[in-house]
Amino acid sequence: MNPNALLIEQAKVVLTTPPSLGNNSIWVSLKNYERATIIIAARNATTVTGSAITLLQATAVAGTGSKTIVFTTAYRNIDLAVDQQLAEFAVTSNTFTLDATNSKDLLYVVEVDVSQLDVKNGFDCIKLTPATAVAQTLSVTTILWPGKIQKLASPTPLTD
Repeated sequence: MNPNALLIEQAKVVLTTPPSLGNNSIWVSLKNYERATIIIAARNATTVTGSAITLLQATAVAGTGSKTIVFTTAYRNIDLAVDQQLAEFAVTSNTFTLDATNSKDLLYVVEVDVSQLDVKNGFDCIKLTPATAVAQTLSVTTILWPGKIQKLASPTPLTD
């Protein structure tokens, strides 16, 4: 990445899950990008049950032929009031559950490289799927980078 250019000139930032208690994520296409950095911000209220997080891949942004993406690590901070550092943690069976400690702000990051997708069979779309949680508000932002087209008006990742 070029430190002399704006991040938004080099990457596409997509709000893939607006702040909510449910699972209303959208699919994004990696057709014009090499990587995706998925950022999950969560706020726990009281009597929390953590959301189970899974990554899916598909051949179209409609979710065509979706299947799980294999991933084994992610990064987290389960108490943002203490510090802003992220720590790597192991992911088991391609899924993890967000921390359920009451009244905490959490941050998780998952990195996806296009090489993790089944590209030989046309899979180039991804979606992070949080299960519905109780008393846990989530927001998911996906940063797609580096772009194969290096300009601000790059094609939308919301279409095939």
